Amino acid sequence: MKRLVLILAIFLVLSTGVRADEAVYQGLSNFTRVLDLIERNYVEEVDSEELTESAIEGMLRTLDPYSAYLTPERFRELEIGTTGEFGGVGMEVTVENGVLTVITPIEGTPAERAGIKPRDKILEVDGTPTKGLVVQEVVKLLRGPRGSTVDVTVQSEGDKEPRVVTLTRDKIIVKSVKPELLPDGIAYIKLSQFQDNTSIELKQALTQLESNNSGNLNGIVLDLRNNPGGLLSEAISVVDEFVDDGLIVSVKGRYEGQSREHYATKNGSYEEQPIVVIVNDGSASASEVVAEALQDSKRATILGTTTFGKGSVQTIIKLEDGAGLKLTTAKFYAPSGRSISEVGVTPDIVVENEEDIDKQLESAVKIIKTSKAPGSIPKG
Repeated sequence: MKRLVLILAIFLVLSTGVRADEAVYQGLSNFTRVLDLIERNYVEEVDSEELTESAIEGMLRTLDPYSAYLTPERFRELEIGTTGEFGGVGMEVTVENGVLTVITPIEGTPAERAGIKPRDKILEVDGTPTKGLVVQEVVKLLRGPRGSTVDVTVQSEGDKEPRVVTLTRDKIIVKSVKPELLPDGIAYIKLSQFQDNTSIELKQALTQLESNNSGNLNGIVLDLRNNPGGLLSEAISVVDEFVDDGLIVSVKGRYEGQSREHYATKNGSYEEQPIVVIVNDGSASASEVVAEALQDSKRATILGTTTFGKGSVQTIIKLEDGAGLKLTTAKFYAPSGRSISEVGVTPDIVVENEEDIDKQLESAVKIIKTSKAPGSIPKG
């Protein structure tokens, strides 16, 4: 086991182009030496595989909240999550300033029904403190058989004391695209997450709404509230439906080969209708790419509150034993060159929502009806 770890570590150093100087080799040697000393001399028998996994997790934890080592079990859970159906309580979480933080509760799930909100702090899960745990470890604690319960200790912004919320686990099915035809021929599209085929489902939904309104749409409201992101490629394809040219997003990595620019392809079907995009502090990652690209191109009015501010790209690398590595390999930048990492997208029009009235949606519809959104209302 010790030799395998050393060989893998040296391979990673060499394959990433990092100069494997004497100090690096000495560090690898020290690691295998420490592992050997623990195996031989620790007061209790240890599991070498668990020690190695802990060392890898610790190394990745020092990088950022989004990079992580995925055991084979966690890797399978990640794959299940991208299909849009899995078991659990329904909330996206991250580590922010060392504290486990809710990015957003998923619509229609136990977490949302219990009143959990973006930026709530998750302090404990079933009595287990979350401090020091990686996101994947917390996800494992939250998931379980449908119908079983889990106690989550939550502290919201402004609360002096945390509260314990009991959640009943359920099958979580995330429907990516939810369309509705509003009065006056306005299409309302709720995008909950960017999954496989989101852009195709979006186009199909708009086509159907168009057909339901005598072949014409007088505007589009794109609702990205509480959308935690997902597949960047799908976010780019969504933007491409609404713009006919120009840069959508730049992805910049450490090396030249990791950087690329994504441009509109002039194949979009909805490049004229006025658009209002609604965002809030639960809009993150790929949803921020969409909002920023449409804002920079002056294609849409962005309305709501400042978004979460997750402007990085994670690459999922599957390892030979079925485990995986989720590694931040790049950051994305708006067409203007601005990074939204830890800053977020600032709306053109700030509208706070109200408890019993969807003020943000009302405002979006009003903007389209008064022709104040970018685009021209087609005559029909």
